[in-house]
Amino acid sequence: MIEARHLRVLRAVAGTGSFSAAARELGCTQPAVSQQMKALEQSAGTPLLIRTGREMRLTQAGEALVRHAAGILAGLTAAEEEVAAIAGLRAGRVRLVSFPSGSSTLVPTALAAMRAEHPGTRISLVEAEPPRSVEMLREGDCDVALAFRYGGAAHSAAEWEDLVVLPLLTDRLVGLVPDGHRLAGAERVGMAELADEPWIAGCPRCRRHLVEVCEGAGFTPRIDFATDDYPAVVGLVGAGLGVAVLPELAVESVRAKGVSTLSVEPAVEREVVALTLPDLARVPAVAATLAELERAAAR
Repeated sequence: MIEARHLRVLRAVAGTGSFSAAARELGCTQPAVSQQMKALEQSAGTPLLIRTGREMRLTQAGEALVRHAAGILAGLTAAEEEVAAIAGLRAGRVRLVSFPSGSSTLVPTALAAMRAEHPGTRISLVEAEPPRSVEMLREGDCDVALAFRYGGAAHSAAEWEDLVVLPLLTDRLVGLVPDGHRLAGAERVGMAELADEPWIAGCPRCRRHLVEVCEGAGFTPRIDFATDDYPAVVGLVGAGLGVAVLPELAVESVRAKGVSTLSVEPAVEREVVALTLPDLARVPAVAATLAELERAAAR
């Protein structure tokens, strides 16, 4: 097996014409140069140098190896520099996927901090709700996924057991009613008090959870409208077309007009987390992104 260090010695010998001159150029001893050249010839399986007195001449095989060595060593140097830059956060990339309310609240602060601290690291963002975002992480389409799970969702914990899970915050769900609604002035409302209302539901996972919560309160919600677009949910409520329950992150990211926000009883919460693969968690740029997401959530 030909080693890069042996190629460097061969180039030095070819360039200087002797072992002693090569040793001076490389900053090592003449016996060390001689030993490495013997090891290289053994690996190549053929003589690479012809020794005539004090001079050294390359054999045909030696000339071929020197010719290729330049490209090999240049490529290796470039690779070493690129890896060092990535390790030192002077370069690299992180592909982030997030659900919409995370994209509009947590992500901007975290990415702005990353750009300020590590301007050489490129970060891309696409949006997807769990479980699709988690599938993208496992399929290699992203490096970090922002996701959420509702309290008591043991199946969610099980489906993430092979991942690194960084808890970010607990996101409380709040009720939304039109400003003219009979409950608009109340500070809090029991879910059962909304049993006869038309409902506007959010993303599929949120929709399933809404049905579970309502059934736990003794009724099945009549869902008139369903949309993944949180501003649309708020707009439909504001237009008097129904009531909704949304995460506070989603409400925070929307300018709510004509809508009153109420605390919901019993309290309903979801856990917002950042996910990555165990091997990716050791990549400096990924680790830095996770740290900035954690700081953004703390703020």
